[in-house]
Amino acid sequence: MPTLPDPATLQELPGLPCDAAGPVFAEPWQAQAFALVVDLHRRGLFTWPEWAEALSAEIAEHGGRDDGSHYYDFWLEALEHLLIAKGVSSHDEVDDLAAAWSRAAEATPHGTPIELANDPLSRR
Repeated sequence: MPTLPDPATLQELPGLPCDAAGPVFAEPWQAQAFALVVDLHRRGLFTWPEWAEALSAEIAEHGGRDDGSHYYDFWLEALEHLLIAKGVSSHDEVDDLAAAWSRAAEATPHGTPIELANDPLSRR
């Protein structure tokens, strides 16, 4: 299960938002991505060591540690690669869904929740 980084590691990541208790999420999507990974782990899709390896590989692929500001971008990319490796999805399916969300966001009036159904190309 996830554990908090040690204080020395947190000092090396000045872009990672923290409060007195430790790291916090800068944006709601980061909390959702975190919860999704934890839920998929609990459902047995992957082990925590598999997840740690996937995330570590993604961070290493992007030149190692950053300042923490891209951590959840790496988190999402690691999840995408792990889902593809496990046969849950394909690159094309992930790309198609990402494009659908982008179109839905563009078609959604400001201040209104973005829903996939707002994709003008969706098959309702």
